[in-house]
Amino acid sequence: MLIEQPPMWLRWLYPDAMWRLDKMTRAVYLTFDDGPIPEVTPRVLDILARYDVKATFFMVGDNVRKHPAEFAMVKAAGHRLGNHTFNHIGGMRHGIRSYINNVDLANEYIHTDLVRPPYGWLKWEQYFFLRRRYQLVMWDLVTRDYSKLLTPEDVLDNVKRLARPGSIITFHDSLKSQDKLWYALPRSIEWLKSQGYAFRTLPVKHPEMLA
Repeated sequence: MLIEQPPMWLRWLYPDAMWRLDKMTRAVYLTFDDGPIPEVTPRVLDILARYDVKATFFMVGDNVRKHPAEFAMVKAAGHRLGNHTFNHIGGMRHGIRSYINNVDLANEYIHTDLVRPPYGWLKWEQYFFLRRRYQLVMWDLVTRDYSKLLTPEDVLDNVKRLARPGSIITFHDSLKSQDKLWYALPRSIEWLKSQGYAFRTLPVKHPEMLA
């Protein structure tokens, strides 16, 4: 549960980050981390299009550099873009200067106001610096579709057990997640729709960063 749905004490560490949005509105916010890659991202886009769902993609800058066609596909489909650093680096292993430089390098390719730190951890000085320029986004429910310990059914069950109004739900358009993703993503969307949930993209807080 600590991973799938972070407790309040963890959310308090980064109080200005988005963890969950309006608790009174029956809507959820699908997000995808780690892409874009040609083996996975286009099929994710096909699934989302089939259900007329928009999502937010937190992209690794180096993947955008290597796969510009897939990046263009996400933009053309009208999905929201997010920054997941240039090299998918963890804040705890880097100083403030190298970490911020990595985020900014990614944003030269992505052009977004949203940043999600890989692994969900930042040093406080990194957090306080980034929050002045970007909207930091964490999650209310991470499906753990990347885990070798979970089955595709387990991933779907995480969504059914833990989704709630305002949930920011995290999947991954990555190679290690794809087998579970093909099973769990469409079934998750179908189940959420059957429960009356709408699908929204994350709001814009810093429009000047989108140019």
